[in-house]
Amino acid sequence: MAEKRACNHSCAHQACISLVPIFNHLEPAQMDEIMQTVQPGSYKKGEVIYRAGDQSDSLYIVNKGKIRIYRLSESGKEQLVRILNPGNFTGELALFQENVHEAYAEAVVDTEVCTIKRSDLQEFLIKYPSISLKILSEFSNRLEKSERQTARFATERVETRIALFLAECVEDQDGSLHIQLPMSKKDLASYLGTTPETISRRLTAFEEQGLIKQVGQRKMEILKLDDLLLI
Repeated sequence: MAEKRACNHSCAHQACISLVPIFNHLEPAQMDEIMQTVQPGSYKKGEVIYRAGDQSDSLYIVNKGKIRIYRLSESGKEQLVRILNPGNFTGELALFQENVHEAYAEAVVDTEVCTIKRSDLQEFLIKYPSISLKILSEFSNRLEKSERQTARFATERVETRIALFLAECVEDQDGSLHIQLPMSKKDLASYLGTTPETISRRLTAFEEQGLIKQVGQRKMEILKLDDLLLI
């Protein structure tokens, strides 16, 4: 029984490390070395993993579940930054400097994470430079998305933002025209700078125009992708 518990503990760590693009290119022995420094954590739905102002000293890797990263304005309005799924990570800025979190991380569902302390990961960055390149690649992707999102807020109408988001879902889901929204309408509204009611109205309008077909909660079929992109 003790051996089984030890295996479950070890296997969970190994699965967590093997999910992450910044690590899964390494040799098994190298991943085993990283695995020894990983600490597990479990969070219930709605539980906050870290808050703005908390000390940032660890990398958090999603093993199971889903995490939402969001900011709060001075007025208390919430702005969704991103949704993290298994294999995604947050807290990466802690790798390079002592700092505090500027956003909140909350479990969307019951979630398991793996954490690696800054001091441990910095040693691996020096020992295995390919990890640094992978992290820089992820930084680049996030910066591109952030800049694109900022530009859309400033220049695009709400319906255009929604249409472009649906097109990105097609791209993210390997080109399938049968997509599932990666977040709730509430979170999508926060992410796109609008309201859940507006999201619902615009999706209904898209359906009436024959552009999409809603087939279930958060599921839909894109019927006319090219026309959707012209909105």
